[in-house]
Amino acid sequence: MDKTTSAVPASAATTHQTLRQAIDHTLSHGPSWLPPYVWSAVILILAVCVALLLHRLTLALLNRFSPPGKVRNFFDLLVENTTGPSRLAYVVFLLAAALPATNFSYDTTIVIAHVLLVAFVLLVGWTAVRASEIAATLYLQRFRTDVDDNLLARKHLTQIRILKRAGAILIGIVTVSAALMTFNAVRQYGVSLFASAGAASLVVGLAARPLLTNLIAGVQIAITQPIRLEDAVIVEGEWGWIEEISSTYVVVRLWDWRRMIVPISYFLEKPFQNWTRESGALIGSVYLYVDYSIPVQAIRAKLTEIAGDSQLCDGKVVNLQVSNAQANVIELRCLVSARNAPQAWDLRCEVREKLIAFIQAEYPHALPRTRVEMERVGGDDAMRREPQVAEHAVM
Repeated sequence: MDKTTSAVPASAATTHQTLRQAIDHTLSHGPSWLPPYVWSAVILILAVCVALLLHRLTLALLNRFSPPGKVRNFFDLLVENTTGPSRLAYVVFLLAAALPATNFSYDTTIVIAHVLLVAFVLLVGWTAVRASEIAATLYLQRFRTDVDDNLLARKHLTQIRILKRAGAILIGIVTVSAALMTFNAVRQYGVSLFASAGAASLVVGLAARPLLTNLIAGVQIAITQPIRLEDAVIVEGEWGWIEEISSTYVVVRLWDWRRMIVPISYFLEKPFQNWTRESGALIGSVYLYVDYSIPVQAIRAKLTEIAGDSQLCDGKVVNLQVSNAQANVIELRCLVSARNAPQAWDLRCEVREKLIAFIQAEYPHALPRTRVEMERVGGDDAMRREPQVAEHAVM
């Protein structure tokens, strides 16, 4: 009786173990009519499909808890802008989990595992670049550049953009280096380079000197900020605005819509003019050359009237002085201030045009002229020639 009772559980356990071995063999090798490598490929394809399905379900769940009207924080923006990296992460992790269940050869399994490792390294670098971009965007949302006094905003905008590009390049170099170091041949080559670092380092350093110089100059500009985005500058005798500051060059938008491309190291090695270094406000100057008979006080009063009526003048500086006296004319210097460089230029043109019109209308005799004194030399012929000479002498 006992022997029969004990034999039944033993038989059931043996059957359960045999069934489990058969299922494991079927899962790892597949049906008998299907080649093992084909079944292994089917397992990996199924793992990819499951990864994509789980990724979609995860995004749907996160979007449900983050409605469109909600203020986006760093995590929400990271999830929204890292859809590609997160999808790749799901695929890599599930492929790595399904790889032991395949029946590939040892060499094939090692190759697939190495590809997954490289993909994971690139995934980390990709995510780091996206995270830095999102952090920079959130930081810059606190500043506005569409106002007149935007010096602080342009300062932070310049710093963040340059540092973001430099950081992206650094992350890219580290990521590619880490991915290459997973290969034994590359790792041994790197060790041999360090062992014979003399001539090799010199050659690499000379070849990369322009790139490294501009990258370091970009970091220096981000810290010291001799230029900022939308600064009004004069470079190589050309006037324009700083439109773009990249990692290696600067784009200057000239006044006639041309673009001047300048290496970023130029702004650390050569002198240039920055009209908006400390503030956007500028003083514009207008020079007039008039006769000595001009009533200066009347011109000064007219300048004050023009500046008061103009929407371009901020009223901080309105001044007129006799800055020079030449043999035939006197020089009047008119100073007016504006909120930024374009308005200062337009204000100078407006003041010059209206003052000239005022002098032409009210004091035409004060326009520049050349005086010639004629003397009678005798004879009627000479007397007839004098008025003709005097007529051409007046300019």
